[in-house]
Amino acid sequence: MTQEGRRDFVKYTFYKVTPEWRGLTEERRERSKAQFAEVLEEFAPRVDVSSYSLVGTRGDADLLLWKVSPTVEAVNELSARINRTELGKYLATPHSYLAMTRRSAYIDDHQHEGQEGTGNATMRMVGRKYLFVYPFVKTNDWYQLPMEERQVLMNEHFVIGHKYPQVKISTSYSFGLDDQEFVLGFETDDPGVFLDLVMELRESRARPYTLRDTPIFTCINKPLDECLDDLG
Repeated sequence: MTQEGRRDFVKYTFYKVTPEWRGLTEERRERSKAQFAEVLEEFAPRVDVSSYSLVGTRGDADLLLWKVSPTVEAVNELSARINRTELGKYLATPHSYLAMTRRSAYIDDHQHEGQEGTGNATMRMVGRKYLFVYPFVKTNDWYQLPMEERQVLMNEHFVIGHKYPQVKISTSYSFGLDDQEFVLGFETDDPGVFLDLVMELRESRARPYTLRDTPIFTCINKPLDECLDDLG
């Protein structure tokens, strides 16, 4: 299947600050945060970045940078620059997912309010307060089903999803690029609505074809300076 127009690389990078950083003087910590922010600002024309705090929601990650760029080289260069910052010396990367956008094989040109862009080959961050992210892998049996049968099962998914227009889904594809097959991101202003959506999807007929959909990350959208202040 050919892909027309721009396709983006999508990178979800989760960081965990080491205890040693919190032992630095306040001056060094503030200087390191300022340097980190300067690097992201420098790359803004080449990489769209949205920042999220996971302090209090996960024990193994403190900060998420959701990056979108038309080239993987820009993502690579930004990550390398982060590594060379003072703060970068004190950041571990417990989770990291690489993917690309492409048009879904199961969605036509129909768009639903609150779900715009689901089938597109570009990614748009809408900036809602919460982001839920997880890698996703289907069973081998799924790909052996006839396309018509898969479409019927996915149509049920879409019907359920349309009941929750408050949740915006961003689907990216990792086939051949990373360990998972998809990375799913859900933006909403109401975590309870997302919880209800996931519970209902568990009862769908496509559920037995899910091999893995963990870990799941609850991320709070904040300006970068606030995310950095959450580190300590």
